[in-house]
Amino acid sequence: MNEYAQALTVSQAEPSERAAFIRRTYAHLAGAVLAFVGLEIYMVNSPIAQMLLNVMAMRFGWLLILGGFIILGRLASGLASGGASPTVQYAGLTLYVIAESVIFAPILWIAVHFSSPEVLPMAGILTLGLFGGLTLVVFTTKKDFSFLRGILSIGFMLAIGLIVCAVLFGFNLGLVFSFAMVLLASGAILYDTSRILHNYGPDQHVAASLQLFASIALLFWYVLQIVMSFSRR
Repeated sequence: MNEYAQALTVSQAEPSERAAFIRRTYAHLAGAVLAFVGLEIYMVNSPIAQMLLNVMAMRFGWLLILGGFIILGRLASGLASGGASPTVQYAGLTLYVIAESVIFAPILWIAVHFSSPEVLPMAGILTLGLFGGLTLVVFTTKKDFSFLRGILSIGFMLAIGLIVCAVLFGFNLGLVFSFAMVLLASGAILYDTSRILHNYGPDQHVAASLQLFASIALLFWYVLQIVMSFSRR
C-alpha cells in the first residue's frame, strides 16, 4: 500500500489505456500466483519445507523468518515501484513471490501431510472467491476506499504486536485472530484495488500486481488456517 506520485494516474488516462493497464496488472498477478504455486509444489516435495518448519519450531525461529520476510517485502516493493526500469520492477515482483513461497512452505507442508485432501483446494477456492467478490465491489461501485488506510495501518500494527507476543510468551492466537485477519486482508484488497485504479500510473502494472499479490497471500494464509482448524475438529 505504497504512495505513488505520478503526473498521470490510471483514472485520468484514456479508457483504452486504462483497460490495458488493468489487463496487464491482472495478467501479472495471475503469473505471480502460478509461479507461487509452482514454487510451493517444489518446496513441499523437497526437504526445503521441512527444514523451514524446523527453523520455525525454534523459539525465535518464526520471528527470524517473519522479520526477514518483512525486510524482503519492503525491498521488493521498493524495486517494483518508484519509476524503476522494467527489469528492476520484475526483479522486485520475483523477489516477493520467492519470499512468500518461503514463508508459506511450512504451513503448506503441514496441510499436505496432516490435513484432509480437500483442505488446500477449499482454502484456495474460498480465497479466490473472496478476492473476486471484493474486486467486483471496487470495479462496480468505483468507490474510493482510501479512507481505510488509517484503519488498516492500526490493524496491521496490532496484528504484528500480537504475533510477536504470541511467539515470545507461547500462547495461541486462535480462530478469532484468524477471522479478524481475514477481515483485515479483505480491507487491504479493497484499499489496494481502489488505490490501483485511482492513484497508480499507467506504467505501474508490475507494482500494482505485487500489491494485489501481497493482499491475496495474506488472505490465503488465514483462510487456510481457518479451514485447517475446522478440518481437525
